[in-house]
Amino acid sequence: MNAIVENIFLVGLMGAGKTTVGRLLAKRLGRRFIDTDHEIEARCGVKIPTIFEMEGEAGFRKREAQVIDELTQEKNLVLATGGGAVLLPENRANLHNRGMVFYLRANPHELWLRTKNDKGRPLLNQGDARLTLEKLYEQRDPLYQDAAHHTIDTGKPSVSQLVNTLIMQFELSK
Repeated sequence: MNAIVENIFLVGLMGAGKTTVGRLLAKRLGRRFIDTDHEIEARCGVKIPTIFEMEGEAGFRKREAQVIDELTQEKNLVLATGGGAVLLPENRANLHNRGMVFYLRANPHELWLRTKNDKGRPLLNQGDARLTLEKLYEQRDPLYQDAAHHTIDTGKPSVSQLVNTLIMQFELSK
């Protein structure tokens, strides 16, 4: 990083804890928190599953890229991205170059346990959700690694412990 890092971006699969960790992290650091999925819903006036239904995944990804490009240019922000944000190379580049990126990594079984009752996740609402998460992990893990400056395993630590680890890594890396 060549400039003073002002933004923290969280990437990882759905259920990894990006929103939960991000909210507490922002509060502890006195920063604004934004979840890109919530921002897209607020701008569109409909939930993510409706956007997927009406525009398909490609339409959603286009909206997501626009929001990420815009928000990564702000200052003093903690941003939680959607699980598929890393699919587009421009998103990975914008995140990596405009702030410090933390990959919150969790194994597919753990992600399945965390998301199995959530009906607001379009990619998990068709077929075997556990198998879907395994495939998504296999496909996206290298992309998260590519975008990230740091990888944090979210398996055992509490949310508070994860936030402490993130703050420590952030401070050491500045």
